[in-house]
Amino acid sequence: MRPLRACLGAAAAVTLAAAGTTALVANNASGATTALSHRWYAAAPYLMPLDNDPPDPAAIMDATGLKAFQLAFVLAPNGGGCSPTWGGTAPVSSDTAVQSLINTIRAKGGDVSVSIGGYGGTKLGQTCADAASTAAAYQQVITKYGLHAIDFDLEEPEYENTAAIRNEIGAAKILQQNNPGLYVSVTTAGTADGTGWFGKQMLLEAKSQGFTPNNFSIMPFDGGFNGAASQTSALTNFNSILQSTFGWDQATAYAHEGFSGMNGRSDSGEYFSQADFQTVLDYATSHNMDRFTFWSLNRDRQCSPPDNGGRTSGTCSSVAQNDWDFAKYSVKFAGATPPSSTPTPTPTPTPTSCKNAWSSSAVYTAGDEVSYHSHNWKAKWWTQNEVPGASEWGPWQDEGAC
Repeated sequence: MRPLRACLGAAAAVTLAAAGTTALVANNASGATTALSHRWYAAAPYLMPLDNDPPDPAAIMDATGLKAFQLAFVLAPNGGGCSPTWGGTAPVSSDTAVQSLINTIRAKGGDVSVSIGGYGGTKLGQTCADAASTAAAYQQVITKYGLHAIDFDLEEPEYENTAAIRNEIGAAKILQQNNPGLYVSVTTAGTADGTGWFGKQMLLEAKSQGFTPNNFSIMPFDGGFNGAASQTSALTNFNSILQSTFGWDQATAYAHEGFSGMNGRSDSGEYFSQADFQTVLDYATSHNMDRFTFWSLNRDRQCSPPDNGGRTSGTCSSVAQNDWDFAKYSVKFAGATPPSSTPTPTPTPTPTSCKNAWSSSAVYTAGDEVSYHSHNWKAKWWTQNEVPGASEWGPWQDEGAC
């Protein structure tokens, strides 16, 4: 295990956390938009702003009527420490790229939430010394971007770390207290039974700290799911878990429950179509659930070929679709109506020439390009004997057909 490291002493962290409300107001005065309705933050799909061929949010807004985006992910620095970064490499303190994207969205009347955590990487709850210093790190993100919403994506491997989850839940509670009106969602893994043992332990930690976010959301994919019926069944089971954990009645539990899906082909080869999204959307709205989101807008476009050779991609869905089909379900959940014009499918691009074939014995470093199964791939970091396309979270970024 890597040792816990704090970037601030406890006293300094508490001071910064306590100053959060003032800082947020000041930042708003310098250009952040007024908050959207909570329903928009609850409907915001995930968008990676610095990786996986980020789409143009302005184009998505024009095509679908979407107003809110869930930007992912804020992590601890790859080298350790308790300061927020994008993806472990780009310090929030010196960021201009994500700020520019946020400015574009806000100039069109939209807004963003920021998600911390996600699958893989090192989380601030693991490296900060306690809840106060963890909250202070996240407060830097809230203050810099003038945020009205934040998402705690607590999953593998962090949610197996009791101390880290205690820090994350404690930080969420501090931020909620120090930033009045802040929309806070907590996202965790989904199973057929609702959520697994670690997800249940996270809920018990929230109960023990007296913390209630706007919602607890599960991700019913990558766990043996097959279409919408298996997802709505998991949501029903998760509702029972919320009732038994917090002593809520069914309606109160649904009012604090959320869904976070994956559009198209999941990492484990499950498929979720537009029709599946409509079914889950109907379930969420009919049960007055608080949140409906998905991973991700980077994937909300058609691959070439549409099935992507039976592989999962971080930049397209691996199912037949028009661009931004899945985003329109988020717009509907927010209570708006997407434009009625029929979009034209994106033309199939002319394949580029293939790079040298991938070799299992070769060593590749960031930026190296190879070809594999008629696609070109670019290495994100040092890698050897890791098959391109085997996992969305792997070392290879799909550059398209060749």
